[in-house]
Amino acid sequence: MPTLPDFRLETYFSTWEFTARYHLTASDAQTVSLADLLAMADDDGRRRWESLSLGYTETRGLPALREEIAATYEQVAPEDVLCFAGAEEAIYLAMQVLLTPSDHAVVLTPNYQAAETIPLALCEVTGVPLREDDGWALDVDAVEAALRPNTRLVSVNFPNNPTGAVPDVESWARLIALCDERGITLFSDEVYRGLELDRPSLPQAADLSATALSLNVMSKAYGLPGLRIGWIACRDRSLLDRLERAKHYTSICNSAPSEVLALIGLRARDRLLARNRDIAAANLPLFEAFFGRRPDLFDWERPQGGCVCFPRYLGADGVEAMCADLVKEVGVLLLPSSIYRSELTATPTDRFRVGVGRTGPEEALDRWAGWLARR
Repeated sequence: MPTLPDFRLETYFSTWEFTARYHLTASDAQTVSLADLLAMADDDGRRRWESLSLGYTETRGLPALREEIAATYEQVAPEDVLCFAGAEEAIYLAMQVLLTPSDHAVVLTPNYQAAETIPLALCEVTGVPLREDDGWALDVDAVEAALRPNTRLVSVNFPNNPTGAVPDVESWARLIALCDERGITLFSDEVYRGLELDRPSLPQAADLSATALSLNVMSKAYGLPGLRIGWIACRDRSLLDRLERAKHYTSICNSAPSEVLALIGLRARDRLLARNRDIAAANLPLFEAFFGRRPDLFDWERPQGGCVCFPRYLGADGVEAMCADLVKEVGVLLLPSSIYRSELTATPTDRFRVGVGRTGPEEALDRWAGWLARR
């Protein structure tokens, strides 16, 4: 097992996530109560919940859940789905299964740290940055230039965490075709899919490629992180077999209550996603007005998808000091750019992550504005 560095985001959250009064950097959409989720259940879901036996579950996931997950794709069958204990287990095991020391991987930056540090512990990795000066655009030419004869994997995340970037459909299709032509596996983190406000969702990688892996989870767009249910969809069933055997060494199987609750949530997915899009749509003007009042301090663009974005801080004290002082003095939690530091590429040092997917940010924004005014 490789030695991994501290997970900067989780280390930071272990100090502040549940002690800060205002969690203004949350990466998940607003959640619902258990009672509210159960109220969305159809007759079959209610029966499954009330008669649930708390024994072991199938390693690949509850068959009805895998069937419902497959229904969110165009070309994916239930047999092409493997469930995990959240997205992080899926990322960890996929990288372990796909990469060997003689391989090479390409990873887009900025990113969720595990997408970079796990491959780095296994093989050589090249980072390709999104084009910051072009709305964090995907640079397919740069990805192609980074490929080597031994490149085994290209790892991407769209809508992107932390920038909220979504590539245009043409660039996305070109990236998938490039990977297929070169025999390279595309690992596509799609956990924010469904929260786009002004554009349709991108086609999912597993629908467009017979070998690509599409990662998703109940945590982000659906707003149900407490369930700890994620999955990989991939039409290469021999690869799913290898992933299943790897899972035998980690969670073995998922929580039975969580699988039934995830099934209920997915059957109500249109309702959940519409609700969460409405929350983000209502919040964005509030953030836009907040940042617009202080153009001397902030440079902000709304996310193209998902519920996080990555504004720039222009203050002389620097973004690290601003974030540290803000949470200590008034309890407003943000994530400074150091959390998204890459070992592979130059990354911004003047940005911070904001979450726009939870209800009621007004008080936090007021506290933040008052704190800024007093400085």
